[in-house]
Amino acid sequence: MKKWVPDTSVLINGKLANLVETNQVEGEIIIPVTVIDELQAQASRGKDIGFQGLEQLKSVRVMAESGKKIKLIYTGRRPTMEEIMMAKKGRLDALIRDVAKENAATLITADYVQALVAEAEGVSVMYIQNVRSTSPIKLEDFFDENTSSVHLKVDVLPMAKKGKPGQVKLLKIRDTPMKEEEIESIVKEILDRVRHEKNAFIEMGSAGAMVIQFDKYRIAVARRPFSDGLELTAVRPITKLVLSDYKLSEKLMDRLKERAEGVIICGPPGSGKSTFAASIAEYYLSLDKIVKTIENPRDLQVPPEITQYGALDGSMEKTADILLLVRPDYTIYDEVRKTKDFELFADMRMAGVGMVGVVHASNAIDSVQRFIGRIEMGMITSVLDTIIFLKGGEIKKVYELQLLVRVPTGMMEADLARPLIEVRDFETGRCEYEIYTYGEENVVVPVNETSKEQPVRKLAKERILQEIRKFDPQAEAEVVSDNKVIVRVDNEMVPHIIGKEGKTVMELEKKLGISIDIEPLAKNMGKLVSHNISESGAYLNIGFDTRLSGKVVSVYVDDEFLLSATVGSKDVIKVSKDSDIGSALMRAAVNKKKIKCYM
Repeated sequence: MKKWVPDTSVLINGKLANLVETNQVEGEIIIPVTVIDELQAQASRGKDIGFQGLEQLKSVRVMAESGKKIKLIYTGRRPTMEEIMMAKKGRLDALIRDVAKENAATLITADYVQALVAEAEGVSVMYIQNVRSTSPIKLEDFFDENTSSVHLKVDVLPMAKKGKPGQVKLLKIRDTPMKEEEIESIVKEILDRVRHEKNAFIEMGSAGAMVIQFDKYRIAVARRPFSDGLELTAVRPITKLVLSDYKLSEKLMDRLKERAEGVIICGPPGSGKSTFAASIAEYYLSLDKIVKTIENPRDLQVPPEITQYGALDGSMEKTADILLLVRPDYTIYDEVRKTKDFELFADMRMAGVGMVGVVHASNAIDSVQRFIGRIEMGMITSVLDTIIFLKGGEIKKVYELQLLVRVPTGMMEADLARPLIEVRDFETGRCEYEIYTYGEENVVVPVNETSKEQPVRKLAKERILQEIRKFDPQAEAEVVSDNKVIVRVDNEMVPHIIGKEGKTVMELEKKLGISIDIEPLAKNMGKLVSHNISESGAYLNIGFDTRLSGKVVSVYVDDEFLLSATVGSKDVIKVSKDSDIGSALMRAAVNKKKIKCYM
């Protein structure tokens, strides 16, 4: 009786059952325990190849029970932990070959390297060469020329998005829900074809999730425990455009050709970002530039002259290292999403590589904000110079960035000048946003020509209240001008916020970049107390009864609040003549205005 030993590869690709069914394999089929353990491990991790291999073994067993001239035998030993760890280096394949040697059996494999090694060791081999199929896959039956994506889920009507960007509609494809067996059949066919198709590969495989790039289709498969049921989503581009199709202005074309080396293409999902990125890649290629892409998954529709790179050993950092050695003129980064992506984009740009990044954003300025905090603000204009926002397949806004040192719009005093980034409309040159540090935060402030002060005042009020409410949670603030704010707090908190000789409030003014006046929330609260005013060198002394030592007293001029302070140990409140409050007291005394004190 002829003896056969199948390895993992021939079970995963589903060829063993076909060989038995067509009577090409008859006799004893010896299944190494190593094969079963490996398939079980794959299935336990949620890998589809594990399930496929086990299903194949089940089909062969059913054939044996139904009268086929085969006999299944399970033999061999289970691999050790060391052998499992060395699986990628061929240790498990060696155990399978050992079973074939010991039983004088023919090894059946679809792995070319395994077949070569077996022949070198003198083992009889049946090598099953993968035959490339040219027939369409079942999934394509759900697409027509206007379909951009198909959404299939168990017990749900199949849906498809149809139409051009900006006019996409979600429609039912048929009136009967999808069955699990139907979706599984589609997934199995795709995985079978992936192993021998030139333009197909598995981008990602985890427990319950898998992403496959099959020619122009990007296919995502989700199953339990990752999702609540088996689901397949397939996306493909329905239009292929060149840069001239977008009817860009001559000014923007010159920018892309001569100056733009840190370009961000942004927009909401389905807005045509990747299509535009592919057209830019082809444009740079036409200018005799070396162009590469970084993608995960690799689904940009670009000419073969443009090499598409994925994550090397699962790491985009390693991919970037290789790209810096390759030295492309331009790199298309699709998509810049995680913090590490933003850092790599900046690192490659600072290394002198022209970068074009694709970023998800609901509006143009959001794409710039996503860089803030991930890279230093002073580096942003060195990394980004052109922001292109798309919606509905059309370019809706183009920004350029410029770093300056000046006073932000809405602030008046020269000592408030600071480094800031102007975000200007590329076509009109009008500044629409300013990005700068305010207090300890980086802020993006819209610049409105009709009301430039309003955004700054609102920002100032919020930032000031953050600081003041550390002293008094009920504090209020009123921005009375572009460089002055009145803060009202509980009467007893006034001296604490002002501080000794006004040091606390002066530190706040320096920190926030605005003049601050402190007033009590409730005026004329308490009883009137007697006082006297005298001069002592550079100070005015407001004297009180000894019983008021350590008490908080509020001083008013003609019922207008002037200050609150704590009476010192010598029963006086000392006010510097050179201060604003001192000057106000002196003017009040000279003009014989009423000075009142309340406790």
